[in-house]
Amino acid sequence: MSATKPQQLTPLGSALAGALGACFSTSVVYPLDVAKTRLQAYHATKEREPPSLVALLKQIYEEEGIAGYYKGFLATMLNTFSMQYAYFFFYTLVRGSYIKRLQARTPKGAKTPPLSTATELLMGAAAGALAQIFTLPASTIAARQQMGDSVDELGNPRRKRSKRLSGDLENGLEEKRDDSFWGVAQEIYEEEGVTGFWLSLGPSMTLTVNPAITYGVFERVKSAVLIAAEKSGNVAIAHKGKLAPRWTFYIGALSKALATVITYPQILTKTRMQTRSADAEEALEEGKDAPKPHEFHHKEMKHPDSWHILRRTYHEKGFLGLYQVRCPIYNA
Repeated sequence: MSATKPQQLTPLGSALAGALGACFSTSVVYPLDVAKTRLQAYHATKEREPPSLVALLKQIYEEEGIAGYYKGFLATMLNTFSMQYAYFFFYTLVRGSYIKRLQARTPKGAKTPPLSTATELLMGAAAGALAQIFTLPASTIAARQQMGDSVDELGNPRRKRSKRLSGDLENGLEEKRDDSFWGVAQEIYEEEGVTGFWLSLGPSMTLTVNPAITYGVFERVKSAVLIAAEKSGNVAIAHKGKLAPRWTFYIGALSKALATVITYPQILTKTRMQTRSADAEEALEEGKDAPKPHEFHHKEMKHPDSWHILRRTYHEKGFLGLYQVRCPIYNA
């Protein structure tokens, strides 16, 4: 009796599996993601260092409990899942359109030439850019939610309203904020209008080069390791021109880490735009009050762009300030 051939996943099924896998991996390390967002938004100076990862996780637990580790969880899952699916949809659309044009220009009877690596990477970047446009609102809401109520946009402790106080905002204490998905969405809309959901579009577009860098580094390192393994005759690393699975994993992890290090300043900028810490820093620099929640200020306040944020960060903290987060950089 012949063994049945395993059924292959359809492209749509592969996209679903990838999206669910991304959601699972994100959920496993989600408390670290919350801590990462708060560290990136923290207003650090030469005199004011950001807290360590352990200290921040302890602070979140003491002030917000276990629930503090999962602020913005649903919005993040929505963003992760929709980003994976949107990328698959736009990549299929862009690639299919390009291949049709290529076939139309190919002489009859001739074989359509295969797509080059550079072309595949460019189409991937284009698909990533289109996906960002449609999924950025969920990402912005998630970042705002992750900041929580315990700190403001600069990382300073918030002064919460006492239960004994009346309805007025007395003694400068702040009213409890609605940090639900729709509550934060309403807050962003009231402050900025519709465009507030796309404030970090600039750095988000820049970050679409991350996969291209990852692939380029992977191929370079892979070639170097294969050559070295063949010269030394080390079959544990490579055999017949193929890397051992664990070495493929090592090189892949190294490539992703290097790509993240290269693009990390833009990741930092994106978070600061989404959480409004960049606006608060700008106001502090000009001697003004930070923008207040639910207060429309789109026309009165010009938001700093990504390069302005990077210049200010470099001026205040030096080169290492562009890599502000004292915990492992595990996710872009």
